[in-house]
Amino acid sequence: MIKDFLSEWRSPSPEVRLQTSGSTGRPKVFYADKERLRASARMTCDFLGLREGQTALLCLSCDYIAGKMMVVRALERGLRLVEVAPSNRPLEDLVREHPDIKGIDLAAMVPSQVYCSLGHPLLPRIRHLIIGGGAIPAALEERLRALPTAVWSSYGMTETLSHIALRRVSGAEAEDWYRPLPGVALSLSGEGCLVIDAPALSPERLVTNDLAELLPDGRFRILGRRDNVVISGGLKLHIEEEEERLRSLLPDREGRPVFCITCRPHEKLGEEAVVLVERALLTAAQTVLRHPYIKSILPVDAVPMTSTGKIDRAAARRLAE
Repeated sequence: MIKDFLSEWRSPSPEVRLQTSGSTGRPKVFYADKERLRASARMTCDFLGLREGQTALLCLSCDYIAGKMMVVRALERGLRLVEVAPSNRPLEDLVREHPDIKGIDLAAMVPSQVYCSLGHPLLPRIRHLIIGGGAIPAALEERLRALPTAVWSSYGMTETLSHIALRRVSGAEAEDWYRPLPGVALSLSGEGCLVIDAPALSPERLVTNDLAELLPDGRFRILGRRDNVVISGGLKLHIEEEEERLRSLLPDREGRPVFCITCRPHEKLGEEAVVLVERALLTAAQTVLRHPYIKSILPVDAVPMTSTGKIDRAAARRLAE
C-alpha cells in the first residue's frame, strides 16, 4: 500500500526497507539510504525530461522497488501521482476510478499489464511508458513499435534502486541496445556478466548474473543469464530449487532425472515455465506436478544431459521452444 510506504518514507530513519526479487541470487531484505532513492528518481526524471505538475500513474505494488520508485519520482519532481490497485488491466481501472483523466506523462508496467492494455484508447496518450519486471516478448515489442507513446524497456534490479538503463522500443528511435543513465559505468566480469558501477545508487559495484555484450560507448544488450532463473510475468522461478522440491514426486531413475524445468517465450508473460518429462511418465507428471507458475508439461524421449552428467539447459530450452 502507498500509505505504508509513505509512512516509512516520512519517518526519521534515513533508510527504507527493500525486498529483492532474486535477480542476483536468493531473495533478501536490505536497507537503502533515502538519498540514493532520490538520486535514482532524479536520474530518470532528468533523462525523460519530466517536469513539476505532470502526471504519473502508479499501478505497481509498493511492496517492491518499482512501485516505491514511482512514488519517490513523484515526490522528488513534484508530479501528480494517480494510483490504481495493481492488476493486469490498469488502464481500465484508471478510467473507471478517474473518468476525467486525459493523459499520463509517466507510467511503469510489467509486460503482462502492457499486453492487456493493447487497444485501450489511453495507451497512446501515455507520454513515457517504462516496461520492466522481465523481457518484453518479441511479438509484443513489435506491436508497440508504432505507438506514439515513448515506450522504454528498462534494465535494473532492486539492488540498483530500479533501472540503470533504458532502451527505446517505439518510434524511429527504437533500438536493440540499452543506454545507461548518466552516472552509471558498466563493464564485464571475467565470465562475461554485466558489472554495474553507480556510486550515487549503490556503495558497491554489482556483478550481475546477466551475460552481456558491451559497446565502447557504454551501450549494451543482454545475451542471457548465467544462472537458471525463469522470469514469468515479473515473477522469478529458481529452476534448480523447484526441481529439487518436486523431485520427491518424480524421483530420478538410475541416477538420471526423469524431468526438468525450462522455459519458452510467451507473448503475455515474457517467459513461460515448462516441465519436460519422459514420455512414459507424462500421465503421472500431469497428476502430481502442480505448481502455480508452471502450466505446461511436455513429453520428451529423455531429459537432455551434458557429457558431464548435468541437465543440458540450452538443449532443454530448445526442446520447449
